[in-house]
Amino acid sequence: MRKLVSVVVVFLVAFYLLSTLAPGVLTQLRKSPLGDLFANPFQVAKSHVASLQVQAFVQAQSQGQGEYAVVGSPTVSADFINRVLAAYGSPAAGLGQDIYDLGVHYGIDPVYALAFFQHESSFGRTGEAQTTMSPGNERCIPDRPCLPGDWAQMESWADGFAHWFLLIRTLYVQQWGRLTVAQIIPKYAPSSDGNDEAAYIASVEHAVDTWRAGHLYD
Repeated sequence: MRKLVSVVVVFLVAFYLLSTLAPGVLTQLRKSPLGDLFANPFQVAKSHVASLQVQAFVQAQSQGQGEYAVVGSPTVSADFINRVLAAYGSPAAGLGQDIYDLGVHYGIDPVYALAFFQHESSFGRTGEAQTTMSPGNERCIPDRPCLPGDWAQMESWADGFAHWFLLIRTLYVQQWGRLTVAQIIPKYAPSSDGNDEAAYIASVEHAVDTWRAGHLYD
């Protein structure tokens, strides 16, 4: 990890020298197959370091060091997700395969989507989610209508889950480096908004443990 970050630093220094002392060479490099790398090196470096953080954490998790990390392969099946949603009378019942596939696509264990969904709205049966179809009760976002109270209106429950996985993967994991439930919740549902962070974390972790053990209920 330290060596790779050092390589990124060296690259940025080289970019600075090229842009200062040999701008013509830099222009040619931008037109080459490596153009994307030299077009915005700071963004490339930022993304690379974030990816390194994720890789390091996934490796640590495989060695038993990553407690309740959201990144990883599914630990529950599509059929089990369907059973949970049906057992709780969720309006999103039947979407087990969609949720499972989204988890695989984004590299986020879908058991966490279920746990957040349960805590936020009792699986879509209470609160704003009954209208917005947003499993994570997302606030207004650019690509969806904004309802009074600053809630994002999703097109369907499947659409809502797709946005949740995208949010967790790109913003929390890749951009902010928040990989565990304990790291995500203080940003996702901060106490400054009236949330009980400790209770939220405990709720999600308990639900995950329950479902991974094959039980539908606590």
